[in-house]
Amino acid sequence: MSQHAVEANFDGLVGPTHNYAGLSWGNVASKSNVRSVSNPKEAALQGLAKMKRLADRGYVQGILPPHERPHLPTLRAIGFTGSDAEILKKATAEAPSVLAAVSSASPMWTANAATVSPSADTADHRVHFTPANLSAKFHRSIEHEVTGRALKAIFTDESYFAHHPTLPSVSHFGDEGAANHTRLCSGYGEPGVELFVYGQIAFNEEAPAPAKYPARQTLEASQAIARLHGLGDRNLVFAQQNPAAIDAGVFHNDVIAVGNGNTLFYHELAFLEEERVLADIRSRLSGAELEAVRVSSADVPLEDAVASYLFNSQLLNTPDGMLLAVPGECREIPTVSRYLDSLVASGGPITSVEVFDVKQSMRNGGGPACLRLRVVLTDDELKAINRGVILTDQLYERLTTWVEAHYRDELSQEDLGDPMLLEEVRKALDELTGILGLGSIYDFQL
Repeated sequence: MSQHAVEANFDGLVGPTHNYAGLSWGNVASKSNVRSVSNPKEAALQGLAKMKRLADRGYVQGILPPHERPHLPTLRAIGFTGSDAEILKKATAEAPSVLAAVSSASPMWTANAATVSPSADTADHRVHFTPANLSAKFHRSIEHEVTGRALKAIFTDESYFAHHPTLPSVSHFGDEGAANHTRLCSGYGEPGVELFVYGQIAFNEEAPAPAKYPARQTLEASQAIARLHGLGDRNLVFAQQNPAAIDAGVFHNDVIAVGNGNTLFYHELAFLEEERVLADIRSRLSGAELEAVRVSSADVPLEDAVASYLFNSQLLNTPDGMLLAVPGECREIPTVSRYLDSLVASGGPITSVEVFDVKQSMRNGGGPACLRLRVVLTDDELKAINRGVILTDQLYERLTTWVEAHYRDELSQEDLGDPMLLEEVRKALDELTGILGLGSIYDFQL
């Protein structure tokens, strides 16, 4: 039985150690800005401004907190000993690349935080969460424990919410969360089609796979999450990402496709078996016809799609059609800007485009869609969550003041070993958990 539901966006609040270490092989933007000086304060304020614009338009906007970085428990686990200051000094001298990895602010990209299945799709009619293991990258593989704690602190009521442990942290079950998962439906409260996109089949060495860059999501991981979430065949489509797209820098599916409602907006090189994927979605989608908005290479070459992050945009319902919330870079690349004008004029489901400035995030390889985790909630489920994380005018003002007080204007790789930075981060996060009402979720608090 369908219920009224909304899609809430839970954005990652950019952390105080936002920096450009170029840690993500296969993410072109991340590598191209390596060792540049970052501005954590500007990055966090840009993210908050994006959230505020959407909240002001009536969207339910939540916040996921940044993680403790540098992450001293990881440095201790790999053999560094002594006081916190001594550990930072040793890591700076002996393993600066490792120190950069455990200092990454990558949890800001909450599209990778977890895979979420709404209660309309699951066998027990609860909302299911599985934190992503992110095993393809060391700096991200250390995120899932705190992510899981944060999700449990927000979605606490077990009568509405089910939380699963992360999948085994090995390449065979590499899982990158909602960045490789989208849901299509006739209405948020109606049963939908969950589209899982994978890069390779881990247990079949003969299957197609990228040659240059790694495939971060496996079919086996996607199948495991579908089983854990109690999804039936009517709710499921598995699609392989085009290996050529991965080798062009499309490290996640959300860099080349985005869906909302009954609309799938995608590049023609997104899927290995495009026609089969569309047919499978159409055969399972009930209550509405699939609106497939296909972008050709003639209109937008793949390299321009990657450079602009055209598809790493948010696709949102409005009273007059769908809004595409794009990064500013989309208006800086002529082919993409022209395409957006023609898209709005085409009379299709996407009726408006708005530009959002998230340049600090973009320089590290994450656009508007990377910054949010989508969670479909019925009215009762929305009432059951920890409301302290829902953005209001008052919370926005409080968080802006908090960022201004605790974040640096500049951060270089050399700053990561500064013991004062660790103290600043812990003081800020301790205050933040109080502001958001999350309790103790960080290692230093436990």
